[in-house]
Amino acid sequence: MSQPPPQEHRPGFDDADNVVLTKLAALLIPFILIYGFYVQVHGDFGPGGGFQAGVILASAYILYALVHGVRRAQRLLPRKITDVTAPLGVVIYAGVGVVTLLQGGHLLDYDVLDPQHTQHAQEWGMFLVEAGVGLTVASVMATIFNEIAEQ
Repeated sequence: MSQPPPQEHRPGFDDADNVVLTKLAALLIPFILIYGFYVQVHGDFGPGGGFQAGVILASAYILYALVHGVRRAQRLLPRKITDVTAPLGVVIYAGVGVVTLLQGGHLLDYDVLDPQHTQHAQEWGMFLVEAGVGLTVASVMATIFNEIAEQ
């Protein structure tokens, strides 16, 4: 009888061996998420926006996967979720553009969203578009990481 090949020890896949990494990740991930949401919310009038926020938010997921293992991370954020959220972000982005066209403006002309309060219309239009971008980027980054990690 031949013996099975020895299991290859891969860092980041056995929590018992990575107590320091587990605790450090548990400390860092909430701050990464808070910073990602901060960049998302403040991106329309400061540095940042949907793309940057999406990458930051996905980095929290990737850190979790590297420390706790890809399978555990995939249970936390299954592929069927990212398969819905990635195109949902595109629909949000495009939906804002379609609404502005239907209201008689140009594509993504936020002023037509609320002609009496154009400042608020600009803020909401930009926020929704950037939220769509952030959702798509975070979902796609998580999916790309999962696909690469599975190979």
